[in-house]
Amino acid sequence: MNNDFELVRGSGNVFHDFGRENAGLKQARAILAAKIIRTLDERSLSTREAERLTGVSHSEFSRIRNVKLGRFSLDRMITILGKLDEEVEVIITFRPQSHSIENAQQTL
Repeated sequence: MNNDFELVRGSGNVFHDFGRENAGLKQARAILAAKIIRTLDERSLSTREAERLTGVSHSEFSRIRNVKLGRFSLDRMITILGKLDEEVEVIITFRPQSHSIENAQQTL
């Protein structure tokens, strides 16, 4: 059997792996959005019910559900989770960026 597939280990951040700008920020937003969606689903809350509970517009919850996250800062999303009675712990890790295009091309 001839397999033409090459297994490539990802970095853990799909935005980084595809060379997107601000990959760390986009990954953080995606993680927070996933938690907000999971919280709404676990509590069987509609966007309107979430609005009544939190004071956050139902359209904001709709944007999160539709992964339209460009308008959301990290602190805004953390605040929304807090209003949903979720506690958020933020851990930040710093490491040098890899600017090597050769490395990126080799993994593709």
